[in-house]
Amino acid sequence: MNALDRLSPNRAKGTASLIAEQLRDLILDGSLQPGEQVNEVHVAARLEVSRGPVREAIQRLVQEGLLDQVHNRGTSVVMLDSEDIADVYQGRLALEREAARLVFERDTDQLLDELEAILVRMSWALDQGEWADVTRTDLAFHQTIVDSVGSRRMSRMFATLAAETLLCLQRFERIYDRREQVIEQHQRLADLLRAGDADAFLGEIDWHLRNSVIRLGRG
Repeated sequence: MNALDRLSPNRAKGTASLIAEQLRDLILDGSLQPGEQVNEVHVAARLEVSRGPVREAIQRLVQEGLLDQVHNRGTSVVMLDSEDIADVYQGRLALEREAARLVFERDTDQLLDELEAILVRMSWALDQGEWADVTRTDLAFHQTIVDSVGSRRMSRMFATLAAETLLCLQRFERIYDRREQVIEQHQRLADLLRAGDADAFLGEIDWHLRNSVIRLGRG
């Protein structure tokens, strides 16, 4: 069965945002593989909607970097090479370093509570072997730090990079020598934030993201 056949007309209701949400889910959970075609006519027929909102939804995902659209070749799920992966993480590094700098200028008690709750969910997902949930909690951890700055634009930029990161992390298990490292690395970030050690926190962010690029490049 084509992955697009999993689309639900009951969820779409003809709106571009809901159609984009369904397509995004299929891309990020790996149902739609890199390079796989996303046909506007097929999607519209499956969802029992006109092509207009489907076209708008596809354009949103092109803008998010999840779909590629080439004249006379149609639309397909983006295929990220090693240069793309490095570029995604370079963008994240610049954004997360600035967010971290700003975070240390304000009270972090609420942020720390939120991060500890995410670590609990991450640990549970790891214990269950639910790698898709591990990757999502990984990104939720970083998104929460960026969101705590209170900048809508920074949050929006990170959300786009997070979606592209999920594509990078489809080979997730190869990033870590030991599965427990995912918890250990994020717990260290939380501990450094709690200790108020801004320099060490920034250094850990640098290492965390640069090391991910190296390991993903080996995948």
